[in-house]
Amino acid sequence: MPHLESHLDPEVLTLLAIGESVATPAEQDHLSTCPRCKAELSALTRTVVAGRSTVLLEDLEAPPDRVWSRISEELGFSTPAMTSGATAVSEIGPAVQTRPTNPSDAGADRSRAGSDAAPAHRRRRRGLIRGLFVLAASVAVVGVAVGGWALTRQATVVELASAELAAFPDHPGAEGSAVVVERGDETVIEVALDADVDPDSNREVWLITEDASEIISLGMLEGQTGEFVVPDTIDLREFVLVDVSDEPVDGDPTHSGDSIVRGALDFA
Repeated sequence: MPHLESHLDPEVLTLLAIGESVATPAEQDHLSTCPRCKAELSALTRTVVAGRSTVLLEDLEAPPDRVWSRISEELGFSTPAMTSGATAVSEIGPAVQTRPTNPSDAGADRSRAGSDAAPAHRRRRRGLIRGLFVLAASVAVVGVAVGGWALTRQATVVELASAELAAFPDHPGAEGSAVVVERGDETVIEVALDADVDPDSNREVWLITEDASEIISLGMLEGQTGEFVVPDTIDLREFVLVDVSDEPVDGDPTHSGDSIVRGALDFA
């Protein structure tokens, strides 16, 4: 079987990406051994999958207008790009439906003859390739722009309260801190502890009501710092005390009574 001396034509790779069986035996053989062509086909296929999937998605959260403005600038569009997220997809949508679903339609298509057939086929392919590469560019820019916007939102942290954790008599010199932050849909307590404790014991973080009538465990503190998600059912204005205890490895889930540090949350 003859082997290709150059890489596959971009048109062939594009048509393969959308599911067209257009590669010759020699091209198939080349594709199976060429890392570059494999990578290009894989990238184009991912773009097609992303485009087709976007058409089917519903109830997506729309990024603000500044995101689409940036996309328009990056792609050189004269009008705002993809305000509904479908412009690039629509360019290739009709072209993807290349196989007739009715056998009689297929026969009718093959029966057409004339000088316009070949040019029309070439125009269809050129339009398809252009559409796919527009989609690829759009997906890349959308990924950067929307991804950056999403990360910025996720990085927004609001501090709600804090506490200085003071040492108990049995642990002189120990000190710690607790900071309550709102991160997205979660309320998190960031705990830090500096203390000499038995390496064979555990440090457990607790929330306690001001009158010590109720207590809940948030989990074990591994190392000197840790983050603990506060259950939605817990009101921190009631469970206002943050406590870190020294817990022996004895299988008893209750508080050992050996608190290392404790402090009351001060809400901003």
